[in-house]
Amino acid sequence: MQPSILLADDHSMIRKGLKLHMQLTLGYSDIHEVATCNDLMKELVKKKYTHLILDIILSDGSTLEVIPNIRRVYPGLHILVFSMQPKDIYGEALKQYGINHYMSKSVGEEEMIDILEKFMHNQEPVIRPGIKHKDNPFTALAPRELEILHYILKGIGTKEIADTLNLKMNTISTIKNRIFEKTTAGNIKELMELATLYNVNY
Repeated sequence: MQPSILLADDHSMIRKGLKLHMQLTLGYSDIHEVATCNDLMKELVKKKYTHLILDIILSDGSTLEVIPNIRRVYPGLHILVFSMQPKDIYGEALKQYGINHYMSKSVGEEEMIDILEKFMHNQEPVIRPGIKHKDNPFTALAPRELEILHYILKGIGTKEIADTLNLKMNTISTIKNRIFEKTTAGNIKELMELATLYNVNY
């Protein structure tokens, strides 16, 4: 059966470039695109996909918010994360959701094709048992903490985060406190400086 592939990225040029590679170099034709988490969930309802390639940060939120639902409703869907976010920070979190394939947007063309071929043929995972860089404070964050981190770095307040994620405000406050403790950041400014230092995009 011909694979059916969905690309989720909020940059149209990245989607189109990746789609072209997969069509011309790898020979896949059934490829569709979405730009937001909302459109991603709608598209998965409309059509049965075999493979999903997605970024971690989309224009309307972090895909860490929807991945648990995707995993629950579509357990057989093969997922590859294609992102500028650091693998050493997000790799362990993604593995908790059964996602073992990761491709950095900074890879060269030859490596990209190799990773895509392995992913499409369900071969060896690209995320290997990780080496956590002990100096990187973000590697200690759990998936939910990484999810909340995205909103904190965008300057969004506790109430709005709670409303967006349908969680209690005290839950968000507790998670925020854990993020500050684990990163040893004293305030938002320090947290943003750390994020910049360790290439955590928001």
